[in-house]
Amino acid sequence: MGHGKDTGETPAPARPEDERLPFGQLLAYGTQHVLTMYGGLIAPPLIVGGAAGLKPADIALLVTAGIFVSGLATLLQALGLGPFGARLPIVQGISFAAVSTMVAIAGHDGVRSVFGAIMVAGVIGVVVSSFFAHLVRLFPPVVTGSIISVIGISLLPVAFDWALGGRGTSGYGDPGNIALAGVTLLVILVISRLFQGFVSRLSILIGIVAGTLIAVPWGKADFSGIGEGKAVSLPPVFAFGTPVFHAGAIVAMTIVVLVIMTETMADIVAIGEIVGTPVDHRRVAGGLRADMLSSTVAPVVGAFPASAFAQNVGLVAITGIKSRFAVAAGGGVLVVLGLVPLFGRVVAAIPAPVLGGAGLVLFGSVAASGIRTLSRVEYGDNLNIVIVAVSLGMGMVPIARPEFWDGFPDGVAVILDSGISAAAITAVLLNLFFNQWSAYKKDKPSVFAAAPERATPASGTPDRPAVEPPPSPGIAGAS
Repeated sequence: MGHGKDTGETPAPARPEDERLPFGQLLAYGTQHVLTMYGGLIAPPLIVGGAAGLKPADIALLVTAGIFVSGLATLLQALGLGPFGARLPIVQGISFAAVSTMVAIAGHDGVRSVFGAIMVAGVIGVVVSSFFAHLVRLFPPVVTGSIISVIGISLLPVAFDWALGGRGTSGYGDPGNIALAGVTLLVILVISRLFQGFVSRLSILIGIVAGTLIAVPWGKADFSGIGEGKAVSLPPVFAFGTPVFHAGAIVAMTIVVLVIMTETMADIVAIGEIVGTPVDHRRVAGGLRADMLSSTVAPVVGAFPASAFAQNVGLVAITGIKSRFAVAAGGGVLVVLGLVPLFGRVVAAIPAPVLGGAGLVLFGSVAASGIRTLSRVEYGDNLNIVIVAVSLGMGMVPIARPEFWDGFPDGVAVILDSGISAAAITAVLLNLFFNQWSAYKKDKPSVFAAAPERATPASGTPDRPAVEPPPSPGIAGAS
């Protein structure tokens, strides 16, 4: 009937993630994504560069290259190019999952061996992406809810470290740092409560800016170094020399790549749940291909594997901005920051406690999203509660006891040291064992399933008629 044409209104997009916003809003929301993930983005190059014994100027090259590649990878993931990209609001950044392995390789064989291992492992990842994506059918709500919850919980220690001032800094643990994080958190909460619409959705960005401005007279912000170095610079090609290929390093990095793919798939599924859009194996495959292609070419300019950033999943959840074009705008900002190191140095000067205050809201919202997903799971006459309990427990092991897996072979430790991977593997296997394997299935399998469920609106009560529950956004093809 031509509703949009007759009234002059813009028709609503067929998918929530395809919403197009005014340029100013896209830039603001995209910048908010950049500020949310910037601390986590620059940390891996700093850690690996230090372990490799690189000079400060060379470490700066790693940081700039990481920012540049993260921007290009985000554009590819959000906008898509042929079979590459999930076309979802997913931000890509230098992966933390690979840090410990890269440190081990760099300390033994040098950073060139790290780059060689990444390139080969990335090619392997691209090849197996289509097969890997079919595993999306193994991620019903009981699995995705557990994984999303662990993603949020596993990120919270990062926010706590930031709130304390950043691990390794001289003022780590200073009550003043915690107070600054608290002030930033308070600003975010007040903005969220008093304002609506555009201003409310920018609460994280406003909180970070306000916290930084407050930190200046407080003496907790240092912008003295932003004028050092070049204002504009193109990332050099093979600045550290041509890659070196060692079999041991390649095997170790391939294991890490599989871990990264597991985490990326979990993030793609999570963002699908939050946005309320179907995510099938084709979409997951496109996201994994983009993830692996970005990682494969990253070493050319001196960068490390780029994967989906879970903290930005939390930003989508808390702001309600589902447009992938807003994330693409953030990717464009990252590309600019990678080409203009001066801008990057300004953003890098944001005090860690400010990021900590914002991170508490962001990462906690990821866990809350997982809990919301778990609330839709059927718990009567089954062992879903056991799946959730054991998966959350396995995901908490690396957080509560980081040394837990140290005595195991490196391949096992690399996988299980990631709480996200440990929870994902546990939840998938237990779901197969309890819900998919039909052998020896009982009506009342254990005491965990014996407790009666509380009445729900769907079942109806004498004083409350039954109503049909609204359909929940799920994963296409999931059971």
